[in-house]
Amino acid sequence: MDFNKKQVLYQYLSGFLTENKVRKFEEIVQKRTRYLTVVLEDLYQPHNASAVLRSCDCLGVQDVHIIENQNIYELNPDIALGSSKWLTIHNHRGKENNTPDALKSLKDCGYRIVATTPHKNDVTLENLSIEKGPIALVFGTEMRGLTENALDLADEFVKIPMYGFTESFNISVSAGISLFYLTEKIRNSGINWQLSEEEKLGLKINWARNVIKMWELIEKDFWSKM
Repeated sequence: MDFNKKQVLYQYLSGFLTENKVRKFEEIVQKRTRYLTVVLEDLYQPHNASAVLRSCDCLGVQDVHIIENQNIYELNPDIALGSSKWLTIHNHRGKENNTPDALKSLKDCGYRIVATTPHKNDVTLENLSIEKGPIALVFGTEMRGLTENALDLADEFVKIPMYGFTESFNISVSAGISLFYLTEKIRNSGINWQLSEEEKLGLKINWARNVIKMWELIEKDFWSKM
């Protein structure tokens, strides 16, 4: 569907939304970014993955890539609080090991694969360059961390400094800290981090579909009259 047709469609769908919802869509879409994306590798605790989705929505990170190797992701609605319907979720499944394909596809899209784990070549969040290009921030399982495949395919490594006795943060806390710091850093930079006008329009159409009852029938009726 070309841009002009999308504009006409969204204008029509907007008639089924409240004025407040239309204003909210317009406000929020301006703050969405794909310059930073999140990759969750084989998380097995639904509440952790759901909490990460909630943080992504709150901080304006549009895309989340969920790699399912041994563990199938199941949304925890009490924690996600509806955040998944505002995000673009990419599920990587179907093989015994989906990590290589998922990370290679992100590289093909221009992302740097940044593994969140201590490493001999790691840097802190403060020292992670945002100017070098878009970032795919990869988080591993709660117990084992990232797989060897993920580590081998990583371009860079980042860690969060810790000053206590506990050896690691909870995965959702680690993601929340990382995303807050990096999204603030990106927004306060001169980087072109915002979505294109076509991407913004596409998101608003998807968001409208998520809140309009029987949107399929409404769109079918709309196109029949065009």
